[in-house]
Amino acid sequence: MKKIEAIIKPFKLDEVKDALTEVGVQGMTVTEVKGFGRTGGKKEVYRGSAYVVDFVPKIKIEVVVPESLVPSVLDAIERTAKTGRIGDGKIFVSPVEEVIRIRTGERNEEALLAPAGGGGSPLWRGWYIVRRDGFSGRSSGPCGGHGP
Repeated sequence: MKKIEAIIKPFKLDEVKDALTEVGVQGMTVTEVKGFGRTGGKKEVYRGSAYVVDFVPKIKIEVVVPESLVPSVLDAIERTAKTGRIGDGKIFVSPVEEVIRIRTGERNEEALLAPAGGGGSPLWRGWYIVRRDGFSGRSSGPCGGHGP
C-alpha cells in the first residue's frame, strides 16, 4: 500500500477529486494548507503598497491505495492538477506499513476496500475530511458527517 499526498492549487480540487473517483478512489483526506516553494511566495499590491505573501494557499489531498492503483492515481492527479504555470504543486508517494479500520478491526487492504455491491470492480475507500481552521467533520459515514 502507498500513501499519495498531492499539494495542488485550490481551484483544481473538484477536477482532481472527480478524476480520482473515475480511477476507483472512493475517499480522500483534503486539507487547506499554506506554503511556498522555489519562488518563495508572491508579491501582491494592496492600496498602492507592495506586500510579499510568504505562504500561498494550497490544497493537500491524501489517499492510501494498493500498489496496483498507484500508477493510475498518479496519472489522474498529474493530468488534472497541471496548469503549466509555476505553483502547480507536488506529488509525494510513501509506503504504508499498516492500515486499521478502528470500528471493525479490519486491517490493510480489507480496511480500504469497500464492497462494490455484488459485483464490478472494488472501490477503494478513504476519508474525505476538509479542515478549515480546525476539524469540520466527515462528508459521509456512520456519524452522518457529525462528530470526531
